[in-house]
Amino acid sequence: MQEWNRAIQLIEENLAGAIDVGRLARAALTSEHHFRRMFASLSGLPVSEYIRRRRMTVAAAEIIAGRTVLDVALRYGYGSPEAFNRAFKAMHGLTPSEARRPGAVLRSQPQLRFHLRIEGSTEMEHRIVEKEAFRLVGFRTRVPLVHEGPNEAIAEFERGLDRAAVERLAELSDTEPAGLVAVTDNLEDRGTEGSGLDYWRAVATTRPAPAGMESLEVSAGLWVVFATEGTFPGALQHLWADAATEWFPANPYRWAPGPEMLSVQPAGDGTHGSGQLWIPVEPDGSMTR
Repeated sequence: MQEWNRAIQLIEENLAGAIDVGRLARAALTSEHHFRRMFASLSGLPVSEYIRRRRMTVAAAEIIAGRTVLDVALRYGYGSPEAFNRAFKAMHGLTPSEARRPGAVLRSQPQLRFHLRIEGSTEMEHRIVEKEAFRLVGFRTRVPLVHEGPNEAIAEFERGLDRAAVERLAELSDTEPAGLVAVTDNLEDRGTEGSGLDYWRAVATTRPAPAGMESLEVSAGLWVVFATEGTFPGALQHLWADAATEWFPANPYRWAPGPEMLSVQPAGDGTHGSGQLWIPVEPDGSMTR
């Protein structure tokens, strides 16, 4: 975790200037894409949001100390006091002038520290799969991200699907993962609770999409496949967190761009079952060739 803490220190040293996420990624010895994904998974918020919150935390101290709004706005890269006021209020829930009043309650974003966890590690059942190019075919919608518990937008979308059309869709499956899959793609950079992502009810196939269905071409590449079983949806949702905190740091791969696929086999009353999570990966450069 030393490299990641160096990236955090670089943020602190450059809060009053431009912060290059690519430079942060290099300090963490990884790619920018992987850094962004891992940062959001490990910390619970994207790097851009963390930087904004840290800036507004230290800016509040300067406002209370008596510096003018214009001075502080310019110091932290805002082109006008109005833009700074909006960002300040979004963080603290009150304007800079209100923050100076006695008893004003402000919010603070602590500086992150990454630590290696020795005990309580999770043993994850996984396999690496090399797949040829294929096609995702199905039905797509845009939903908010939900980290814990049911996603009502997804549930409503699923209820609205025509059962006969879904049965026809299932017949198109001719490659792994077999059968109907839930697919997430195009997650917004913010990656926070409520941010948007594409959700598909789809199949992996080599066949063309029939009329009335959408398709997404997926390039050939490597995938890591995690298996789990337990109570739904928690057992499935925890796969993403465990992948970020347990598997990726311990294996010579990084998260690659592309859709993530979840195959589910419910059991009993539907609150339990098993599932497989497919995440696109690429070697991180440390593998012996």
